[in-house]
Amino acid sequence: MSEADERARWREAYAKSPAAHSRATTQSGVELEAVYGPADAEYPGLFPYTRGIHPAMYRSRLWTMRMFAGFGTAPETNQRFRDIIAAGGTGISTAYDMPTLLGLDSDDPRALGEVGRCGVAIDTLDDVSDLYDGIDLGAITTSMTINAPAAAIFAMFVANAEDHGVARARLGGTLQNDILKEYQAQHEYSFPPRPSLRLVRDTMVFATHEMPRWHPVSISGYHIREAGSTAAQEVAFTLANGFAYVELARAAGLEVDDFAPKLSFFFNAHIDFFEEVSKYRCARRLYAHWMRERYHALDERSWQLRFHAQTAGVSLTAQQPDNNHARTAIEALAAVLGGAQSLHTNSFDEAWTLPSAGAARAALRTQQVIAYETNVTQVADPLGGSWFVEHLTDRLAEEVTRLLEEISDFGEGSMLEGCLRAIDSGWFEGHIADSAYAHERAVQRGERLIVGVNAFTEDEASPPPPIWTNTTGEALQRQRLDRVRHDRDASAVDAALAHLVEEARDPEVNLMEPLMAASRARATLGEITVALTEVFGRYQPAPR
Repeated sequence: MSEADERARWREAYAKSPAAHSRATTQSGVELEAVYGPADAEYPGLFPYTRGIHPAMYRSRLWTMRMFAGFGTAPETNQRFRDIIAAGGTGISTAYDMPTLLGLDSDDPRALGEVGRCGVAIDTLDDVSDLYDGIDLGAITTSMTINAPAAAIFAMFVANAEDHGVARARLGGTLQNDILKEYQAQHEYSFPPRPSLRLVRDTMVFATHEMPRWHPVSISGYHIREAGSTAAQEVAFTLANGFAYVELARAAGLEVDDFAPKLSFFFNAHIDFFEEVSKYRCARRLYAHWMRERYHALDERSWQLRFHAQTAGVSLTAQQPDNNHARTAIEALAAVLGGAQSLHTNSFDEAWTLPSAGAARAALRTQQVIAYETNVTQVADPLGGSWFVEHLTDRLAEEVTRLLEEISDFGEGSMLEGCLRAIDSGWFEGHIADSAYAHERAVQRGERLIVGVNAFTEDEASPPPPIWTNTTGEALQRQRLDRVRHDRDASAVDAALAHLVEEARDPEVNLMEPLMAASRARATLGEITVALTEVFGRYQPAPR
């Protein structure tokens, strides 16, 4: 297609957007075009989407300000959700405590001391009901950052919505459900990789057929980066996992264009500003090429990498914590200039404690200042064409491509098998560990400066923010669980779990409906996990 044709295509797409009827100026009154660049430049909204997936980007629609929250019991987190919505948040994202992430009940001995500490405790359908009490799930989009027990938590979510009169087809949001990165970086797993992928497959098939507004997998590079990877490794490993899920869904009989538009990604917004902007541009470009040329997607939406970003938790420091406000603002701006579709900004006090209400509000206000005061939203890809940004984008693309090809070679052309074999061999963990070690050595040697940590330190330590404590939360959650166990029909629970086990033995059966039935019978998350363990086994990583 000629440059003139490309320009005409962009104008046609732009004319259909709300931005076509708006006028934007700088504070001095200089009128702004929606996009800048020479006639032969790439355009946002056109393949390969290096400059963004929409023709006018934020000029036609802002990113979703999706704030992450979860602590203590479901009613406590519900109140925080309400606070976020009242403060102008446009989406909610649920953080779960460690027992829930591992598929354990709050009264499991292994959960002692961890219940409600780093997220909300969810044991039964009643907890899910309380978590979203008074929130219109048909109107607001919901994200759930859960992986190993994602299918069970998703089943509870759908069952609860239906029980409250919200049809599954109306539900909009995202299930993280990215189990591959757990074996690579985060290590919150229950079952071995292959049966875990069966659960991912079942949620993908279910959502494709039943929930047109739902994203059943959010492929996460965030945790890979938090574990210590480089920017290039974050993109490469994340895209590899994404392509593995594409192959998984195709093996289940889904056409690529039936599910690919529902895939979404989750990236870290780290502190190296220009590298982060370039990272997002590189990821979009490579994803578009691979989806069109390797996986033969025909729908343009299947070529578009949509992503949520979260500012880097690992960049926050306990020393001089007020500096974290600046770090979060810079990282959020990088995500915006890189074209994120939704964004969470970390609170300044997270290096010490779960975020206070005031700190969470300030983090949301950071996004709102960027959105409404800086004017950066009025031009799509405003850094596009920068010699530095374009060079970084190209260099990252070269390194990411090299890593993707290496992973594919592990699987003899299959990215799914390549990821599994690289997990089994410790290849991912080795690369991440080496990068984390190199970073820490550079900090210790003073080659990489961190303000307040190894540079510009103070003789007298600054006082820490107040630490959130919840001495009664664990006891309250166990009491809630006891009540459910006492009030439920035990025979109905046993029957539902037995049916779940029977269905799980047939690898062709989709387990979403049996999981919803078990949830409605008030089977606990831990009981569901134990039942599935009978069939799937429990993962024990090989010593490295």
